[in-house]
Amino acid sequence: MTRIKLVWRLFPAFTLIAVICLVAGTWYTARLWRTFYLGETAVDLENRARLVEIYLQDVIPAPEALQINEICQKLGKLTSTRLTVILASGIVAGDSQEDPKRMDNHADRPEFQAAMQGRVGVSTRFSFTLGHNMMYVAVPWRPKDQPLGVVRAALPMQAIEGAIKALYFKVALGGLGVALLAAVLGFFIARRISGPLNDLQRGALRFARGDLDRKVPIPHTDELASLAEALNYMADQLQTQIQALSRRRKEQEAILSSMTEGVLALDAEGRLLTINSAGAEMLSIDPATTQNLPVQEVVQDPGLKWFINRTLSSPEPIEGEVELKDQGRRIYKAHGTSLRDPQGTSLGTLVVLHDITQLRQLENTRRDFVANVSHELKTPITSIKGFVETLLAGALKEPENAENFLRIIAKQTDRLNEIIDDLLTLSRIEQDAERRQIFLNGQKIKGVLQSAIQVCEAKAAAKDIEIQLSCPDNLRARINPPLLEQALVNLVDNAVKFSEPGKVVEVEARREGPQVIIQVRDQGPGIPSEHLPRIFERFYRADSGRSRKIGGSGLGLAIVKHIALAHGGRVTVASSPGQETVFSLQVPAD
Repeated sequence: MTRIKLVWRLFPAFTLIAVICLVAGTWYTARLWRTFYLGETAVDLENRARLVEIYLQDVIPAPEALQINEICQKLGKLTSTRLTVILASGIVAGDSQEDPKRMDNHADRPEFQAAMQGRVGVSTRFSFTLGHNMMYVAVPWRPKDQPLGVVRAALPMQAIEGAIKALYFKVALGGLGVALLAAVLGFFIARRISGPLNDLQRGALRFARGDLDRKVPIPHTDELASLAEALNYMADQLQTQIQALSRRRKEQEAILSSMTEGVLALDAEGRLLTINSAGAEMLSIDPATTQNLPVQEVVQDPGLKWFINRTLSSPEPIEGEVELKDQGRRIYKAHGTSLRDPQGTSLGTLVVLHDITQLRQLENTRRDFVANVSHELKTPITSIKGFVETLLAGALKEPENAENFLRIIAKQTDRLNEIIDDLLTLSRIEQDAERRQIFLNGQKIKGVLQSAIQVCEAKAAAKDIEIQLSCPDNLRARINPPLLEQALVNLVDNAVKFSEPGKVVEVEARREGPQVIIQVRDQGPGIPSEHLPRIFERFYRADSGRSRKIGGSGLGLAIVKHIALAHGGRVTVASSPGQETVFSLQVPAD
């Protein structure tokens, strides 16, 4: 195949492009000069009209005022401009080239109307008075801010067009000269540039963008064919390596994305290289907008900043605990270590954050539970031991005191037994729920509510408290009847305990969407708002003194909470101190 020289490929196209650019540039320049020239002419006419306006300051406007016409003729001859004074009614009061009496009313002229509105009116149109095109510029005549009329200046378009055509000719002549010069330069430039070279450039740019599938076409010129083949070989090698790196990167991203720990990678200067989704969620940041930013700008928590600074400055791995408060109080176990290449050169730092908030909460719960259990068990045991020692010390010989002491021992024993029974009940409910051994059945719940109320009626009657039930006969829910009855007994029993004699305890059940709401409302002293968030914790008492005086193990509401969770529902409380307390138990409807 015959190979064509590069110069003959480039020269015609280059010349054509140069000519097109010059034609477009010449046309644009000519239009620009025309616009500029007309604009300057309009400004000049405005200035001439303003000059006439100054001469008319002390003239009384009237259609028959000869002084106005004389001023127009005198200044028109002096400036070689047609000058016209038009009154506000549109009547021509003076003109430098025509008799005003013979001229039509000018109220419909566009430049007159614009000037009467306080603007500078400009219009290019045919003059029926003079018989050729004119450019008119009108300004308002307002001596002492009183609109009296309009002063208009005009020039024939023939003179303006003649000047513009002369300018067009000069611009076209210059453009032609530049086009010839561009053609000569294009010939010499085309000798040094080739079309295939552009193909090679485009191919190299495609390779740089990652498009390695489209190969560079092999040129017909000897000097470029070898280069094109080398580029295609390079593209094949790059594609193989990029595919391997891409697979490796996807594997790393999949691993990081599936981790529950937050991972931050920093370079040696402390800029954020990468962060996985868990880390971004922990720090409440957007990975796309924070990449390559200094970590001090990305991380807001001072404790985490301090840990990262320690990691950056320490050659040894370090660890510690960090508490973040942006999304509530969260505690993280932080591990920091240096990133090094195979030669041991430091590349940056890796920080791993593991959320241990739940672990710390469980530890605190365990400590609180052990402390509470110890306290609750120690109280009756101490009382029993004290009275037994008193009896052994000789109180048995005093029948009246001995009997009283034995009753107290029996009462404390019952309390101790109640605590142990409630602990066993709570443990059994938790274990059954974890093992999915709590079975729910769809049935009417009114009978369960009535059974719970019957259990508490004797205690309520002793305090002259009425328990009222409001529940539709056909209301159904998915429940475990013994557990639900136990939860309701605990709630109603508490309501009776804390209600004053003669009050009313209301038990109401209704359906709301997919849930059945069971509410127990009392008219007791209420619960202060600061105690409401912890009221369902084990052994927690809003009023410790009164609660122990009334009795109970301190586990009743904790049992209610776990029974509600076992049903797939929840229990809430709302209280108005001094008025009422409402416990709401939610279970799934049937």
